[in-house]
Amino acid sequence: MTHRSLPQPRTLDPMDAPSLRWGIIAPGGIARTFAQALTARTSQGIVAVGSRNVQRAQEFVDEFASGATAYGSYGELVADDDVDVVYVASPHSEHRDHALLAIEAGKHVLVEKAFARNAAEAREVLEAAERAGVFVMEAMWSRFLPHYDVIRQAIDAGLIGDVRWIAADHGQALYPEGPQRLSDPALAGGALLDLGIYPLSFAAMLMPQVDDVVATGILTPQGVDECETITLRGGGSIAGLGTTMATQTPNTAVVAGTEGRLELDGWFYFPTQVRLVSNDGEVLDTFDGADDLHALHFEAVEVARCISDGRRESPLMPHAETLRVMGLMDEIRRQLGVVYPGE
Repeated sequence: MTHRSLPQPRTLDPMDAPSLRWGIIAPGGIARTFAQALTARTSQGIVAVGSRNVQRAQEFVDEFASGATAYGSYGELVADDDVDVVYVASPHSEHRDHALLAIEAGKHVLVEKAFARNAAEAREVLEAAERAGVFVMEAMWSRFLPHYDVIRQAIDAGLIGDVRWIAADHGQALYPEGPQRLSDPALAGGALLDLGIYPLSFAAMLMPQVDDVVATGILTPQGVDECETITLRGGGSIAGLGTTMATQTPNTAVVAGTEGRLELDGWFYFPTQVRLVSNDGEVLDTFDGADDLHALHFEAVEVARCISDGRRESPLMPHAETLRVMGLMDEIRRQLGVVYPGE
C-alpha cells in the first residue's frame, strides 16, 4: 500500500455555521454540557429554556443564556415564535412525547440519544417530522466529531484493508450510587440506552450490514440491564462490545483490518487520539483530536447547516441509521429480558 498516513478531518469551523435560535427542553446534566459547548464554540443562540419547574429553568438561563426566556412548561417553550429548533434533553422515556410536542408546533428538533425507548417510538417521531416538513436528528454527538471523520475516511481509503474486527467498551461506575434514572425501568434506565449506545453506534457506523446479534448480561433487581456484552456479525466483520454502569472500564476502541488497525484512546467517543498501526505493531501515523470540551457543539452546527440547506435529515446521522440502531437495541433488550413499562 502506498498511502499510509491518516487523512485530515473534513469538519468545518463551528463558528461558520448559520446561527439558529435554540430552545432547550429539560435543563439537566446533558443540557448543561450542550449549552456550555454551544456558547463557547458556536454562534448559535439559546433563546428559551423549558422545565416543569420555572425556577429551575430560570437558574439555567442565568448561568448559560442571559436574556433567554424561562418557561415552566414544555408547551410554552415550543409555542415561542422566537425558537427555531428544540433540543430535547429529557430522560429516554420522555423523548417521543417531547419530540412530538415540538414537531406539532412546527419546530425542528434535535433529540438526545438514545432517540427513543424503542424503534416503534422512533419511527413515530420520524414519520411525524416527515408529515410536518421539519428537520429531526438524533443527538448521537460522537458521530460528528473530527476523529470519527478521520476513521471513516481511513477505512474508505483502505488504509487498514478490509475491516474484520471491531472492539469497543463503555463502562462507568454509576450504579447503584449514581443517578436514580439509570435504575428506573419507568425512565428507560439501564446501561444500554445510556452507555452502551456509544460502542454500539460506533460499530454500526463501520458495519453497514449486521446479520446476527448476540447479547448476554446481568440485570438489576429493578429489571434493567446493569451490564452486557454484545457481539455483532455481518459483512465479513465481527464486533465485540461491552457496557456496564457498575464499574469503570478503559473506554477504548480498536478497528482491525487485513492491513493494519486503528486504535482509539479512552474515552474513544470523546475527542481523542487515533493511531494507525501496521500489522507488525508499528505506529504509522497519529491524529490527535483531543479537546477539553465535551464537543456537543459539532452536532448543533450540523443541525444548523442542514436546516439552512433545506434538509430534513443529516447525511451523517440519517433517519434510517437511527432506526437501525434502535432496532439493534430492541433485539439486545429482548435477549436480555429488559422490558420497559408500557411496551
